Amino acid sequence: MIARLLIALWLTTAPFQCASEPDPDRRIADSPSEALWGLAEEFREAGDTDAREKTMRRIVERYPDSAEAEMSRMALDGREPPPAEDEDEDED
Repeated sequence: MIARLLIALWLTTAPFQCASEPDPDRRIADSPSEALWGLAEEFREAGDTDAREKTMRRIVERYPDSAEAEMSRMALDGREPPPAEDEDEDED
């Protein structure tokens, strides 16, 4: 778990290769804040609250204007956003 967190944090410090913002309709990969939020959700599912908190604090520090930073601030302040629903779940 710690190795995944360290790798994710290392990847977020990589330099950007493009000078302009990518078209969100054409992108094929998550943004760094989205990827870190996904990692935080994995930590939540695994019950690793320390790693989840560290990941969310990193999102807030590095990507303060992102939607993921707002969700992280909510969770860190005790206003937990609902977990993302799996699209594979059957509805009644």
